[in-house]
Amino acid sequence: MKKEQINELFDKFQNACYLYEGIECWSARELQVILGYAKWENFSKVIEKAKTACEASGVEVKNHFPDVRKMVDIGSGTQRPVDDVALTRYACYLVAQNGDPAKSEIAFAQTYFAVQTRKQEIIEQRLLDVARVTAREKLSKSEKKLSGIIYERGVDDKGFAIIRSKGIATC
Repeated sequence: MKKEQINELFDKFQNACYLYEGIECWSARELQVILGYAKWENFSKVIEKAKTACEASGVEVKNHFPDVRKMVDIGSGTQRPVDDVALTRYACYLVAQNGDPAKSEIAFAQTYFAVQTRKQEIIEQRLLDVARVTAREKLSKSEKKLSGIIYERGVDDKGFAIIRSKGIATC
């Protein structure tokens, strides 16, 4: 796959993303075109396979494949509603995994969603690490303050050792 095609597909995936009820999603109708499927009937079969994979993994399908309706232009300035599916990042990943691997767009999507998912996992892990370090620093400050108060109240080293051995305060 040429670099220009990769950049073009990357931009299409990024631009097709929108927020649905506060969650990053892609329209299945838009993704159909990006992934090189000419007919909705063919692409909806891929979506059904992805839903089956989602269900088999124990994940709630409706949380990742909510049915929606969207308006499409039909000519002369009029519109009509069509069925669509809002696909979460996880749903897109499953769709890519169940798509036709002979299509270069599918091959790209498999990599794109795997990499983006991994990036999100790394970000979430780093946020947890920062929260853990912050909590440890806060605990350390609280323990030092408590130790100071204990000494101010006249507790000697022996008494302090007893308190620490009980797990009440540590430095």
